Amino acid sequence: MTGKRPLPHEGPQAHRRDLRVFKGIEAWVFDLDNTLYPHDADLFSQIDEQIARYVEKTLHLPREEAMTHQKALYHEFGTTLSGLMKRHEIDPDEYLRFVHDIDYSGLAPNPELGDAIEALPGRKFIFTNGDRPHAERTAAALGISDHFEDIFGIVEADLIPKPNRETYDRFLARTGISSARSAMFEDLSKNLIVPHQLGMCTTLIVPQSAGEVFRETWDVEDEPYPHVDFVTDDLTGFLKAVLGALG
Repeated sequence: MTGKRPLPHEGPQAHRRDLRVFKGIEAWVFDLDNTLYPHDADLFSQIDEQIARYVEKTLHLPREEAMTHQKALYHEFGTTLSGLMKRHEIDPDEYLRFVHDIDYSGLAPNPELGDAIEALPGRKFIFTNGDRPHAERTAAALGISDHFEDIFGIVEADLIPKPNRETYDRFLARTGISSARSAMFEDLSKNLIVPHQLGMCTTLIVPQSAGEVFRETWDVEDEPYPHVDFVTDDLTGFLKAVLGALG
């Protein structure tokens, strides 16, 4: 395909694959943070701030050093939690309670998204590197809790985060879904590599402010995102387009 691709909800020419591929999907798997709510809701920035505070408090580091160490752990181990456990033997339960002690009042109910998720045929799951209580509070604030069969969080993953292959295998074993008949929605490209390898239909959620930048990257020769089937900056609009294709 040549020429500029508009984002998926802007027209069918946006995709590497036809939207009708979703007709075979029996399970719909959604990441939580910056996926089920928009990036500009600013919820994850609160979590990031809490993580920095936890590192600062627990390791007795100056603030700047704590933030630098936090990011280094994240990049080396996939999550700051994994790094803190391996390097500093911290209590994961205490960590999870601390970093998710945030204000959810900025999240507004999203009935349109809820209606779209409810209309999808098959089973629906939240699959997050956060913990279940955080996912439950977030889904409740969005008004979409009742549309999901289960939540698979970092505790259910035995504290091994995405994008580790064993975490996806554990998720599939727990839910009993077929990866070849599943779709996954994520805001981190790296977390869609294994799902793509497993045969899942993959959709990357990008911030609205990054839509044009990503569209340009998506169009370059030797595209760096072969594991991404679809990209959108509007999850609700995209799901409505999918439902339209399902007829």
